[in-house]
Amino acid sequence: MVTLRIVPYTEISDLTSIGRIRKLLNIAKEDKIVLLQGRLKKEEETELIKATMEEINKDFKGIELSVIYPNVSNDAPWFSKFREGLVNSILGDRTGLTIIGPANVVKAIKKDPKKIELLTKEVKKKRKKRK
Repeated sequence: MVTLRIVPYTEISDLTSIGRIRKLLNIAKEDKIVLLQGRLKKEEETELIKATMEEINKDFKGIELSVIYPNVSNDAPWFSKFREGLVNSILGDRTGLTIIGPANVVKAIKKDPKKIELLTKEVKKKRKKRK
């Protein structure tokens, strides 16, 4: 079974950068796929990857990360471009969608201009040893 956890950016906006990274990483370590409304700063993405690498072990295989940026085409009306620029300046350029999934659940994240595909693997549950 695949579990998706939708996280509005407002849920992590008051946290420090490290706090945001820890919260998102902890959700992924619970074998849940995180759909973050918005995106992290580039430095936070880098730190998330570093923190993930430090925590890889036999139970946690790492994460798959993908960021989807809003698509405002160059031939869009000037008002659409202006509105997008205004929203970005107010929100701190947070528009978009971030997908973070544990590597043992997410096989691949494929994106193209019109769609995104999240391919998952079957998660093998650990059997408890009988005594």
